[in-house]
Parts: sequence; C-alpha cells; structure tokens
Amino acid sequence: MDPKRETPKKNSTEHLIADRREGIGVCGWILVSISFLLVLITFPFSIWACIKVVREYERAVVFRLGRILPKKAKGPGLILILPCTDTFIRVDLRTVTCNIPPQEILTKDAVTTQVDGVVYYRIHSAVSAVANVSDVHSATFLLAQTTLRNVLGTKSLAQLLAGREEIAHGIQDILDSATEQWGIKVARVEIKDIRIPVAMQRTMAAEAEAAQEARAKVVAAEGERNASKALKQASVVLAESPAGLQLRYLQTLTTLAAENNSTIVFPLPINMFEKLGQKNRGG
Repeated sequence: MDPKRETPKKNSTEHLIADRREGIGVCGWILVSISFLLVLITFPFSIWACIKVVREYERAVVFRLGRILPKKAKGPGLILILPCTDTFIRVDLRTVTCNIPPQEILTKDAVTTQVDGVVYYRIHSAVSAVANVSDVHSATFLLAQTTLRNVLGTKSLAQLLAGREEIAHGIQDILDSATEQWGIKVARVEIKDIRIPVAMQRTMAAEAEAAQEARAKVVAAEGERNASKALKQASVVLAESPAGLQLRYLQTLTTLAAENNSTIVFPLPINMFEKLGQKNRGG
C-alpha cells in the first residue's frame, strides 16, 4: 500500500490524540484531587465504585471531565475509575456481522436486480470508534449499503453474475479505506444472492436453450459427416469384392435374428441366378 495514501488517515488520528493531550486545566486538577481525597476518606467502601472489570474482548475508553485520557483505551482486566470525575464507555472488539438487506440496483446494461450481502468487520481502535463517530455500527451499515449500490451500478449483469468474488474484494477495499478513521477494520465482504426479474429469467433460459440446441445440431452434423465418410470408404471396399457384400447381408441377418425373433424378407441379388444359369448351360 502506498505510504502517501495513509498519510491523511494517520494525520487525522494524530490530530485527535493531540487534542486530548492538551490537559484538563487547573480547575480540572482541583476537582480530580478532591475526588481522589473523597475516595481515600471513604475507603474501603469507595473501592466498589472505583474498580471496574473489563472483559478480554472489550476495551474501556475513559473520559475525565469530558476528555479522553491519554495513551490508549484501558483493559482488559481491572481498571481504576474516579467516581466523581471519570466516566467510561465499553467497546466490543469482536467481529461484527453486518447483514445488508436486498438492494434494488440498476446495472450498467439497464437490468433491474436485487442484491444482498454480508460484511464482517471489527473495531481495532476503541478510541477512534468512540471519538470520531457517534454510532460506529450504524455508520458502517449505511456505508456498506451505499457502497454496494454504487459499485454494482457500474457493472453489467454478466459481470455481476460471473465476478462476484472480484466485486466483493473491491467493495471490501472501499469500505476498509473509508472506515479507517473510525477505527474499523473490514475483514470480509460477501455477495449472498442476486435476484433478477422473472421475465429476464425466462429470456436467459430461452437463450441458453437455443445455444444448447445450436451446439447439438452442430454435433449431429459433424457425426453425419463422419458417418458419410465411413460409408463412402466402406462402399469402395465392397465394390472391389462382390462376395463381401453377400457376407455383409448374411451378417446383418444374423444380427437381426439374434435381437428380434421375426420373419425377414430380403431380395436375392440377380447375379446369383445368372451364375446358376450359366453353370446349368455349361453342364
């Protein structure tokens, strides 16, 4: 990936960190000190309000007097919270499944289709997910819908049916680039189903059937041509040997008698009687 393309994303994140490192001011430190003294005075009862447990798959973004504490999100394990000045937000880092409902899309070749998909993503930066967008999951869901419609609108129906995997990778790259500043990492995008109108299905079925019939006719014509060549060669061989033709007659009769038990009438060659007549005259 080009480092120049990553520069705006990195700068925006660093700008956010710089903003929250400005400090809470003198009044803020006074309030924090008072809160800390109250915790010490009410110890050990205050320990239940100060200690929070963050699960392994969670991170806690802590706000002190409205400002995010520096460095990074806290957790997992036990974290210390000042009850009067600190608040925190839990952020789930597990992979989220975003199911995109069927979207009605007009393809490049003016065919109306309905396409649905699924997006798998996770939060890799809890601070960015809390500070840069109000509802990170809703924003990612709406962006996935819009991106799916925009990308598929530039494809023809044939490209849409044949290149699902390539299109899904393209959508993933666009989503991953757009949600980087929200602390989101898009892991996978899949196109589940493509629905086309019934009339279009019938047209495509008729087109496929016509193509199959055309191929069948070509194959049959090729077979007829090969058969005619074989018969031509056989006729040349039989013309050179008249007795071979008689043997072929007898072989055909044997085959028919073995398959069907029936009476068979066949003409006798005239030349057989001519030969018999010549023999009788000679005798």
